[in-house]
Amino acid sequence: MEIKSVPCRQSFTDTLVELAKEDKNIVAVTTDARGSVTLTKFFKELPEQAVECGIAEQDAVGIAAGLAQSGKNTFVCGPACFYVARSLEQVKVDVAYSQNPVKILGVSGGVAYGALGATHHSLHDIAALRTFPGMNVYLPCDARQTRKLVQKLVKLPEPGYVRVGRNAVPDVYENDDFEFELGKATMLMDGEDLTIIGCGETVYHCLKAGEMLREKGIKARVLDMHTLKPADEEAILKAARETGKILTVEEHSMYGGLGGIVAELTAQHCPVKMRILGIPDENVVHGKPLEIFHYYKLDAEGIVETALELIK
Repeated sequence: MEIKSVPCRQSFTDTLVELAKEDKNIVAVTTDARGSVTLTKFFKELPEQAVECGIAEQDAVGIAAGLAQSGKNTFVCGPACFYVARSLEQVKVDVAYSQNPVKILGVSGGVAYGALGATHHSLHDIAALRTFPGMNVYLPCDARQTRKLVQKLVKLPEPGYVRVGRNAVPDVYENDDFEFELGKATMLMDGEDLTIIGCGETVYHCLKAGEMLREKGIKARVLDMHTLKPADEEAILKAARETGKILTVEEHSMYGGLGGIVAELTAQHCPVKMRILGIPDENVVHGKPLEIFHYYKLDAEGIVETALELIK
């Protein structure tokens, strides 16, 4: 299937609409988003399978949990910044603790809202949600991977959180002929000099950085860690043993996210030299997402610079 470069949120909901037309048990719950590009198509074509809660994220999560408890295959969708803050207690208790298989789609995650500032950035979601027993966490990197993720999530009887951005992203996967398994990292490039691990929208920049390093004679292994929980511990430890150096890159606080996952694992089982590229302990500078990426060295140039420092 040909997929033009589109936002992951659009790929997610377009795929969900296709599947929901075949399965009337699939229900979408949202908060003031029926008019946005995210769920317009779902509400237009499947209004009897859609629930609009208004600006009430706590209610939406509770309703979604109730629908799931009643046997519905439920997806709840809205801004990531609110679902991992305002309704965090409902996510913890009604979904994770109660093991209701609700899938939460957090849109405009990370710094996608750019200049709207800290109130609208979600840079703590991985750190918070991975501590909830039974809650899975996924950050797809492009439209094709997002499509494969949705196809698997509709069959998965477990709670999950999916974080996607707002704008169209470059393709990491140029066709549909790639393996995708929940909980298993994808190796985009192999190498023995160091390993670069990315998740979500940083993956494209990690791949480009790997290509730039090749031009300098440095062979980097690049891993797409699309599943943050359960993370692919085998791939991480294999990279630690075989390359001896790991650089993680994430659109998240440098505390408790992808870098934390890798550091916790390697520190206990295979200590290696490591750097964590993420957002430091500060409120993010205002700007467009790519400007913010550049400022915090989350783009290809910044990743290369940090990689060169790491391998000295």
